[in-house]
Amino acid sequence: QVQVVESGGGLVQPGGSLRLSCVASGSMFSTYSMAWYRQAPGKPRELVARIGRDGSTYYTSSFKGRFTISRDNAKNTVYLQMSSLQPEDTAVYSCNARQVQPYKYDYWGQGTQVTVSS
Repeated sequence: QVQVVESGGGLVQPGGSLRLSCVASGSMFSTYSMAWYRQAPGKPRELVARIGRDGSTYYTSSFKGRFTISRDNAKNTVYLQMSSLQPEDTAVYSCNARQVQPYKYDYWGQGTQVTVSS
């Protein structure tokens, strides 16, 4: 069973930056597509960004230019660098590890709270 653990959340002032980390256990990390999602209170979960096995990236348009997703396969870790944070970025940020072979399966972490407030 793959375990996915996020870290790096916390309280940050408007305009500030934060870097989230996500570690997925096991030897297959480099074969996974990894993604960050977020869910704000009273809103549905939304995709922030995804990074493929080959390092290709996709961002939901509202996050382009402010957020950057990256991965370090040697550390089984994916990162989300967030900048110019605003109160509306307050949410629980969750990491997703997507296995595609031998079958598609999604692993999820518990999430990490990000609060943007002065």
